[in-house]
Amino acid sequence: MTNQKIVLIGAGSLQFGLSSVGNILESEGLFGSTIYLHDINETALNLTFQACNAAIQHHKLDFNLEMSTDRKEVLKGATFIINSIEIPPRFKLMDIDFRVPQYYGCKQILGENGGPGGLFHSLRVIPPILDICEDIQKICPNAFFINFSNPMTRICLAIHRKYPNLKFAGLCHEYIHFSPIISQILDTPLSNLDIKAGGFNHFGVILDIKYKDISIDAYPDIRKHGPEFLRSIKNGPALDSGFDLIAYILETYRYLPYTPDSHYGEYLGWAWEKANIHAIRQFIVDYENYLHDQYLRAKKYIKKGKGWKVVKSDEESAVPIIDGIVNDRNLREPSVNVPNDGIITNITQDAIIECPVMINKDGVHGIKLGDYPEGLAAFLRTQYSIQDLVVEAILKKSKDLALQALLADPVIETTWQAKKILDEMLRLQRDYIQIELE
Repeated sequence: MTNQKIVLIGAGSLQFGLSSVGNILESEGLFGSTIYLHDINETALNLTFQACNAAIQHHKLDFNLEMSTDRKEVLKGATFIINSIEIPPRFKLMDIDFRVPQYYGCKQILGENGGPGGLFHSLRVIPPILDICEDIQKICPNAFFINFSNPMTRICLAIHRKYPNLKFAGLCHEYIHFSPIISQILDTPLSNLDIKAGGFNHFGVILDIKYKDISIDAYPDIRKHGPEFLRSIKNGPALDSGFDLIAYILETYRYLPYTPDSHYGEYLGWAWEKANIHAIRQFIVDYENYLHDQYLRAKKYIKKGKGWKVVKSDEESAVPIIDGIVNDRNLREPSVNVPNDGIITNITQDAIIECPVMINKDGVHGIKLGDYPEGLAAFLRTQYSIQDLVVEAILKKSKDLALQALLADPVIETTWQAKKILDEMLRLQRDYIQIELE
């Protein structure tokens, strides 16, 4: 039994709040802990609290549950903070992030984490996350911060740059969701594969893969069967609109990305030639509808007094990391975002790297990957330069640096385009972006 105080920031999101609490409730190593739910939307927060409290009571579990809209209050005595905030209205702003650059001829394929859309997403969400980190530094400086929000790499770089002493990690489920595809390509269980993967979030590849039972390299089979298999996968809600670009990367660079076209292609100026942009846009619509349907379903159960039925665990890694630190598990996790610090040797050491890690009482420790494949390392270096400009634009509230970040992005084609997009987006999103206009 332990006595941790685990704070969930953004817990009014039923998707994040219910699954995160569900994961904590299944962790025997965290029995006795206090779970503190926080959101600025009190109505949404109440729904999450009702469901999670019902789950604790129904299963007779040894957890305390509290909630508050006062962030400074919830952070007092916190040992772990899990963050998953987004700036509302999320999907309306994402649509603007895509359509305004599109109007000016920009061929970005998603615009959530890279391209012009990724810039404006960063400008909106990073400042409030830095405000959270400022409070952590003042109120609970020894706490460990786990981030789920996007754009992951830019958020984590901003945190590391402004608060270098803050203990943190960033988590994304792309590797977990893609792993079954690797198993299908090789026609063998995941348990029979020894995989090492890394790069940047949404921009990483499988670096090494071996069959455990026969102790041989599995990459020749990936390269032989992977492209055809990837192109045969039909679009669907769980598949994020296709893998044609991923197949091309595998054929051309000889390494397999572990994310769909929609994410990997955000960082490539020519991705629109290979990816199905219309399918990606439809996925966003379908995903918004899916979340709304799940919200209505959960709300229905909660209002009927059966909220415990919708508090379920998922495959996210935040709770295993917390349990691994608290109980010194010496646990390996395959894909976590941490500062580079010698993990990948042929790109800047200031970068945020997605890589396998070991977790023990001393924290989260990246496993060294060595030199990255040079053709792909060139992509990472370009993206790091853009990340650097974006973070500096935010820290200095500089429109000039924001423009430089756009001009450095391979998705931007002309200076006219960059200037038009920046001016129009700052006008449309002036209530959400803290940039000095002059």
